[in-house]
Amino acid sequence: MLTLIPISILASIFLGYLGRHRRMGFWGMTFCSILLTPLVGLIILVVTDDVKPEV
Repeated sequence: MLTLIPISILASIFLGYLGRHRRMGFWGMTFCSILLTPLVGLIILVVTDDVKPEV
């Protein structure tokens, strides 16, 4: 049980890294994953759009 918390936080940081080019950004995805669980964060990561670079 005690090892589940660090694994969850590391998974949330990893999801934040994957979401750094999404609309929510790194910090948004990280905090969303920490507050809601990494599984919900993964679903949000899949659903959100990429930020398109301006030309």
